[in-house]
Amino acid sequence: VRHGLMLVGPTGGGKTSCYRCLQKSMDAAEGYPKVKMVALNPKAVTLGQLYGEFDKNTHEWTDGTLANYMRQMSADTTNAKKWIMFDGPVDAIWIEN
Repeated sequence: VRHGLMLVGPTGGGKTSCYRCLQKSMDAAEGYPKVKMVALNPKAVTLGQLYGEFDKNTHEWTDGTLANYMRQMSADTTNAKKWIMFDGPVDAIWIEN
């Protein structure tokens, strides 16, 4: 099951601390699956580096950071919860892709 959630608030408002605290709480809870989390700032890379891109010269596809993380999380067969967090400012360009 895939879900999307967005934490919004001012810079320094505690959004990162909030999801880290939730992860630690869930990991500490007795009988609850652990949480495997990857956090990345989507504004720190280009759209091609984030999602992947096609090289017009070599006609080769290069997976982006998100595709690699998705592959790693999908290959994990444990019952752990898997979170991929985009921790950075919201941008209309990457959020719509």
